[in-house]
Formats: sequence, structure tokens, C-alpha cells
Amino acid sequence: MKKLIATLALTSSVGSVYAQVITDSEKARPSFKDYASKDTSYWTYGGILNIGGNQGLLHNWAAGGELASLTVNGIFNGFATYAKGNHVWANNLDLNYGLNYAYSYSFIPRKTDDRIDFTSRYGRKLADSSDFYLSGLFNFKSQFTRGYDYSLPEWQKMPTSNFFSPAYFTLAPGFEYRKGNTLSIFLSPLAARMTLADTAYTNMRKEGAFGIPYGKTSRFEFGAYFSARYLVDISKTISFRTRLDLYSNYLAKDTKDSNGVVVRKDNPGNITVLSDNLINFKFNKHLNVSVGLVLMYDNAIPYIGTYTDPAGMVQTKKEPIDGLGWIQIRQNIQFGLEYKFPFPKKETAVK
Repeated sequence: MKKLIATLALTSSVGSVYAQVITDSEKARPSFKDYASKDTSYWTYGGILNIGGNQGLLHNWAAGGELASLTVNGIFNGFATYAKGNHVWANNLDLNYGLNYAYSYSFIPRKTDDRIDFTSRYGRKLADSSDFYLSGLFNFKSQFTRGYDYSLPEWQKMPTSNFFSPAYFTLAPGFEYRKGNTLSIFLSPLAARMTLADTAYTNMRKEGAFGIPYGKTSRFEFGAYFSARYLVDISKTISFRTRLDLYSNYLAKDTKDSNGVVVRKDNPGNITVLSDNLINFKFNKHLNVSVGLVLMYDNAIPYIGTYTDPAGMVQTKKEPIDGLGWIQIRQNIQFGLEYKFPFPKKETAVK
């Protein structure tokens, strides 16, 4: 765990910080300091849709390769913000989905990305000239469709996740330090989190799944939550955004099976870590290349390096980066078309 925290601290030093990634659309938002009038309210809203893909075809190609393939990815980042005087209500929605089709597995689609992430925050300045806010945060995370471990034989028969399995809900009162739209640091010492999942997934292993015990459909956590975000323009065509989430569950304890045997060790020191980083290169108004890297550590989601084959024999998995153990990694490079929705500012006089 110490090595993990050291690694993520190093990542943070070069710009890593996640909980809902700061999007380009957020950058277009007026600064909170722009809402100075107590007699005027503002709505700002907008979003970015990015669709990318990669297609390939080979015939009698001496160097070899996948005979035919197609990858399609879609990303949507949207926001809607209301502000009046020292009060701000900010809502963000991130949707990601990607599929890969290849001739070698009969063009049966395989997921490369799947994410639903919604965050709503309400904040009130502690003082007119202050950058500190008394805030409340709600976050929901899940996915669109079933997930599979494609390294397993007959993987179609063993889905590992689905929509609302898992579903994560976080409700956290706390304090936020915000510097314009480039830096946000939120801390809550009293954050409640609920994880939901169907027993079809929590009963797959004796230790359960997603931190939910075997045979159960939910898990309640109560602890401390930290979220930091940072956005910077490296140049006119290159931008970098990053986010870091940390969560410590005060109620964490070892999980035991029906016989009293410990099947998963846990304690409040097992901090859940999520670091999301994205660098974006723009060629023109609608063409861009993005490079993303997500690192996660969650003691409730261990790395299982073996599986049982149809014959009942225990086999060892083979992955390109098997040595990283429990750390979850998602890395991608996307070439795509980008469309920005308008960012109107609706101003209404308050009677």
C-alpha cells in the first residue's frame, strides 16, 4: 500500500488529480467570482461530444496482423451551473463508451470503455472575498452494459458486472477551496457511500464482489473523502486535466465467510484511490487526439490471478502487465471528431 501511495504521489506531482474529471466544458464556465451581484442569477450550460474510431483491413499481408477490425469510442462531458451571489450549484455528467470488433473473434463486440459519472455540488462562500466554500457533494457512478473478463474461456457465460451492478452513491458535506475554474480541492470528514449490486455478481466468489459480502446486495461505508482537480493549458493546442480521489472507510473490517474464516482483510488504512489524467492535442476546431490514463486501487476489488477452466482445473491468467497486482489501469489513445455544444449564459433579474 505504501508503494502504491508513493507512486500516485509522484503521478500527482506531474499533474495528477480525479472524482469527476474537469472537462473542457468546465473551462468555458464563468469564474465563481463573476457572480458578484446578489440581485442576479445565472445559468450556464454546455458540453463536448467526442467520437473516435479506428478501422483496419489486411489481405495476404506478409507481416501478419488482425485481418479486419473496427474500434468505436464515444465521450460526452456536460455541465449545468446555477449561481447567484455567493451561492453556486454545479452539475456535471461524464459518459464514456467504447467497443472493439475483430475478425479473429467473429466480430463479437468487446468493450474497451464504459462509464457513467454524475456529480452535483452546492456551495456557499464563507466570505465575499474568500476562495473557501461550505459545500455538499453527491456523486453517482455505474456503467451502461454487462462487463466480461475476456481472458477467460467461455467468458460470455460469466459476466462480471452490469448496469447498477455495481452502482456507487456518495453523499458528502465538507469544505471546498476553489481558484477560478482551474483548481478545486474538496474535503469531507463525514462522507457516506453506498454500493449496490445484484447477487448474480456478489455470489460468484466466496468473498463477494465490489466490497459487498457474499449473498448481499449492498454495502454501506462511512468515512473521509478527498477530491482534487486541476486543469491547465500547456499551450494554445494542448491542455491537461487531472483528478485525484481518496476515500477512507472508518467502518472497514475483515470479511468472513459463514464459517468465520477471513476471506478478505480490510481496515480504514486501506485507502481507495482513483487518479484520472487526460492530455488533449487539438489540430483544429473539430479534430483532436487525446491520451488518457486511469489508475485505481480498491481493497474491495482484488486481483485474481487464476481461474477455473471448464474441466475444473485451476489455470493462471496471462496479462501483459500482470505484475502490477491489485492496481487497476485503463490507458487509451483516441483520435476523434470533437463537437462543442453552445455555452450560453442566461441572466435573470431576481425580484
